[in-house]
Amino acid sequence: MSAVKRRERDTIIQALRAGVVPKLGLQHIQVGRVGEIAELVKDMDRLADGGAAIRFVIGEYGSGKTFFLNLIRLVALEKGLVVMSADLAPDRRIYATGGQARALYAEMARNLSTRTRPDGGAMASIVERFVSEASREAETQEKQTGDIIRERLAHFEEMTGGFEFASVVGRYWEGHETGDEDLKSAALRWLRGEFSTRTDARAALGVRTIVDDQNIYDQLKLMSAFVCAAGYKGLLVSLDEMVNLFKLTSSQARNANYEQILRILNDVLQGSAENLGFLFGGTPEFLMNTRRGLYSYEALQSRLSENNFAQDGRVDLSGPVIRLANLTPEDLFVLLSNIRKVMQEPDSALPDEALQAFMSHCSQRIGEAYFRTPRNTVTAFVNMLSVLEQNPGTKWFDLIEEIEVGQDGGDDLSDIDENGADPATPPQNGGDELTSFKL
Repeated sequence: MSAVKRRERDTIIQALRAGVVPKLGLQHIQVGRVGEIAELVKDMDRLADGGAAIRFVIGEYGSGKTFFLNLIRLVALEKGLVVMSADLAPDRRIYATGGQARALYAEMARNLSTRTRPDGGAMASIVERFVSEASREAETQEKQTGDIIRERLAHFEEMTGGFEFASVVGRYWEGHETGDEDLKSAALRWLRGEFSTRTDARAALGVRTIVDDQNIYDQLKLMSAFVCAAGYKGLLVSLDEMVNLFKLTSSQARNANYEQILRILNDVLQGSAENLGFLFGGTPEFLMNTRRGLYSYEALQSRLSENNFAQDGRVDLSGPVIRLANLTPEDLFVLLSNIRKVMQEPDSALPDEALQAFMSHCSQRIGEAYFRTPRNTVTAFVNMLSVLEQNPGTKWFDLIEEIEVGQDGGDDLSDIDENGADPATPPQNGGDELTSFKL
């Protein structure tokens, strides 16, 4: 294992104690999932070669979905891809009529990441890279930079919304040339989907359209083409917490979102998308529930059904659905060992005996859930190491029996009525109302 930088160490410890996934240093604690990772790496190579990919990463609460998605995100960045990521939420979804889809796009755009800007906020650097390369090409060919930009974006006019996209990039160049920071800022705001009205966009940039609820998928295809024009290999879109679509009370709202997912799925499987990949993270309920999940939409169920031959220990990772295999007790032991390496110096580290005693205690408290959905187990272990670090006289065997660890049940779905019908009266906002649930 490579040396752990202080920033990575602090990020890992703080995130694991809070029960969330760190954005840095995942390589120091990753275990298992070898087959799944290898298959997703192939997807990243396919994107770089001009292809497309879509995966539904399915796992129980606490099983490591978010960790897996973040790990693949880092792999994509290392391979020269640009990554847009976000979590779905009550006010962020794939399709809506009240601004929630635009809010999802704006969140993804804020989290836009490259290898040199892995923490997000990379939109400005990508546009600058495109403009700089166009400027260098203009010098070589003894042309005007504006002419080169128009040439390199000419094919955008064949794509839905492409003319306006190219115009906004051109306006950014104008601001760059004239030193007009307001114009540059307005162009970036448009690219990030932050204009809420066409009137404001027209006043600031002279364009008649904005990123809105109806066109975010078209905007993602344009962004994929743009990052390639800027010298990157492609675009990966990673969306987690897809269970929020499952929680929509209105069947009309759910089906509208599922229809958008079907459109994306068809485009990818039929080869209509280029240099563009999607990762959707969700629970088994989100996928398989026939009343509210993806399987409630017949066209999606037929496309996402599992391979009938992948049974009795046989696996097929080539389809769009990847079910995260459970970690084994051996995997969890390695995971705890890796966390021990991050948090403790070798000369004062806990012995393997302590790790085995800790796992045995967790097993007695919550059974097999301690390694199948290990989030709470890991949090308890990090808390124990923190107490030992700050209380030098404390012995590990004195703490083991005091550790409280519960089974990870995830978000409360008790408010979902599986047997009852959807509300007879649609919500006032056109079918976009969400059930209440714990955050």
